[in-house]
Amino acid sequence: MLYFAGRLRAFTVPLAPRGTAFQLAVWASLCDIPFGARVSYRDIAGAVGRPRAVRAVGQANRANPLPVFIPCHRVVGADGRLVGYAGDALDLKAWLLDHESRVLRAQTLS
Repeated sequence: MLYFAGRLRAFTVPLAPRGTAFQLAVWASLCDIPFGARVSYRDIAGAVGRPRAVRAVGQANRANPLPVFIPCHRVVGADGRLVGYAGDALDLKAWLLDHESRVLRAQTLS
């Protein structure tokens, strides 16, 4: 897959996840997070117009049916810590974030 080879930053395949209106809004907001960037759950709550719904954003992230395509790994705690990733697979979240950082560094050095 080109993403894992470091040659793809954004997916262009059409996505049609099924969820509640709130989940769909959160997932759409996740797709707006740039490759290699990190935002907080609070940032996403604000982006969907529900600034106090931080925990609900976490639940929507957990219910994300298309991880990597809908980049929920780019959402971190307000203090920058890695928290709340699919079944507590924080090692995977850390790997994905590190991968994106490595790709950006390599492209900057090229």
